[in-house]
Amino acid sequence: MSDAQAAPDADASWKPKHNPWLIAVGVTLATFMEVLDTTIVNVALPHIAGSLSASNDEATWALTSYLVANGIVLTISGWLGDILGRKRYFVICIIMFTVCSFMCGAATSLGQLILFRLLQGFFGGGMQPNQQSIILDTFPIAKRGAAFGVAAMATIVAPVLGPTLGGYITDTFDWRWIFYINVPIGIVAAIWVYVVVEDPPWVKARRNRGIDFVGLGLITLGLGCLEIFLDRGVDDDWFESGFIQLMAVLAALGILGAIAWLSFAKKPIVHLDVFKDRNYTVGCVMIAATGGLLYASVVMIPQMVQQYLGYNATWSGLILSPGGILMIVLIPIVGRVMKVVAARYLVALGFTIMGFAFLYSSHLAQNIDFQTLVGMRLFQTSALAFLFVPISTVAYMTLPRERNGDGVALFSMFRNVFGSVGIALSTASVTESAQAHQNFLSQYASPFHQPFNNLVATYEKALVAAGQTAQAAHEMALGQVLRTIRAQAAIMAYSDTFVYCAIVAFAVVPLTFLMTSRKSVGGPGGAH
Repeated sequence: MSDAQAAPDADASWKPKHNPWLIAVGVTLATFMEVLDTTIVNVALPHIAGSLSASNDEATWALTSYLVANGIVLTISGWLGDILGRKRYFVICIIMFTVCSFMCGAATSLGQLILFRLLQGFFGGGMQPNQQSIILDTFPIAKRGAAFGVAAMATIVAPVLGPTLGGYITDTFDWRWIFYINVPIGIVAAIWVYVVVEDPPWVKARRNRGIDFVGLGLITLGLGCLEIFLDRGVDDDWFESGFIQLMAVLAALGILGAIAWLSFAKKPIVHLDVFKDRNYTVGCVMIAATGGLLYASVVMIPQMVQQYLGYNATWSGLILSPGGILMIVLIPIVGRVMKVVAARYLVALGFTIMGFAFLYSSHLAQNIDFQTLVGMRLFQTSALAFLFVPISTVAYMTLPRERNGDGVALFSMFRNVFGSVGIALSTASVTESAQAHQNFLSQYASPFHQPFNNLVATYEKALVAAGQTAQAAHEMALGQVLRTIRAQAAIMAYSDTFVYCAIVAFAVVPLTFLMTSRKSVGGPGGAH
């Protein structure tokens, strides 16, 4: 038998030397650490700004720099894996991410922190695609649903737990420890992956595509400028800023140019022919919607309770934590249900639950209690358990094995980039809606409106009783009423934004039925 004939047989008979579940847990540990860093920093930004003598606006570049580098590398991770070897590239990413995490914690100026966060994002961006590629090659199709359940712990649970852990560490210790905590985890993950992971024959045989400088440049320009546009747009008043206008133009030129170039290049840095696979294309749309809604909700709730309900970082994070625990419980159950229920029905159910959860979450008030907020978040996160595992399983179900690297890279890019879109749009919606509600409510803040006079009088009596002079009490009472109006307008704006999220979730439901089934997924359920 010739070598050419023997190769397919060798590929088909290949099995990892170590237990597949040890491999799945090892690569997920590394990815969990990286995904956690996308949200753990958010609650610490005011502390970082104060410690490094920077403004809050300047400190946000610590987040923007990470997202920019991360988004670019996500797309080209398959190419980098081909050049360096997938296992070697993954281990390098873990080690350098850990080193950069330590340097971030040791930074003595904002400039240093931004530089190290940029490098951290560069190396961290290779982890998510590599994790999913390794799982795809390690597990047969019938077991991928359960394996992706383990992967979901990193991609869905980590962003939810990030603000809680970040808030606790920042309030209890120091913001630097949100970076130092990665060091022991990174050391363990690097050793674990080095010992148990191996490249299968078809990965070793994959040819180096060479360096597509044009494709690399266009992707870097497009995604880099897009991330800056999304992350900084709200603070800079969107298209009122010349800088944001420039970022929008460059992002459009880069992305459109990259699509055109990659469609016709002989050796592109990433193959776009993965989108010829219907399940994969629909899966990318589904995961983009999931990422957008997940990150929007993760940002909105802590932001609202800290700014308008008086919660500290720890307690705002605790609202999210029970939802993360619920997902850990539900994800394995959904994996089993996939064996008997079509995956597309589970995805449709997930978006339907999410739509109703956001409608329920829109019933906000200034006196809302902690238990109700936790209940709202539990309702939202219960939907996520029905989304990530079925979507991921179906997306790769009919994708050719030789395209797994590019497929995983683009799939991860869709989730993260649209996560940034979700954050930007939800923040913009809250800001604009709050202004509209405040303008409406302000018309009632008039001495000709008796309920306004009654409220001012109530505050005045309380202040006079506390020892304030009549004049001081009147001015303080007016200020308190105006603050109440602003807070009420903001709460109404968050309610509006949750309704918009519900509309998006419901709108995606019909698209789930575009998924097809040509191979079994985790048993008889499939995507049919």
